[in-house]
Amino acid sequence: MSRPRLFIISGPSGSGKGTLLANLRERHPDVFYSISATTRAPREGLEQDGVHYYFLTHDKFEEMISQNAFIEYKRYCGNIYGTPRKPVEDALAQGRSVILEIETEGMRDAFAQYPDAVTVFISPPSLEILGQRLRGRQSEDEEKCLRRLAQAEEEMKRRDEYRYVVINGDLTEAEEELNRIYRVETDEI
Repeated sequence: MSRPRLFIISGPSGSGKGTLLANLRERHPDVFYSISATTRAPREGLEQDGVHYYFLTHDKFEEMISQNAFIEYKRYCGNIYGTPRKPVEDALAQGRSVILEIETEGMRDAFAQYPDAVTVFISPPSLEILGQRLRGRQSEDEEKCLRRLAQAEEEMKRRDEYRYVVINGDLTEAEEELNRIYRVETDEI
């Protein structure tokens, strides 16, 4: 029987978090993946409420903040993003492990409340390779790529705060390493 754990996963945009977590969730279908809440509008045709995010009004989000309904939240570019507390605590109470995919500041807030959480930082092999990945997406202009790289540089300075660092250079190796961490920490070995 595996032990339910809270996993806090962070890493810069373009580090491959989404791909690695999709693989982990496929291998461990019982894991609960926490859906964040936000006040920003959904990307039309790409995002659904309750699947990609919980899309809330500013008033509803502020009300939930006052009720301590978030494990962590941050204000960013005029919007608020946060991790709803109830679904996470319900999943843990049901004996399920939980994955929070949150940024480094959010990790600090969540870890302060859950000091036995397993923290994992997903890192690109270098900022140069990250820049190649971001530009290869062709989804953003050069200015946005440069902003993301500057943010990534700051985030990577905090990776020593995490229990584990997974360098995503070779995807298969990174998938295996994240899976090994999951199995060790949940006593599945």
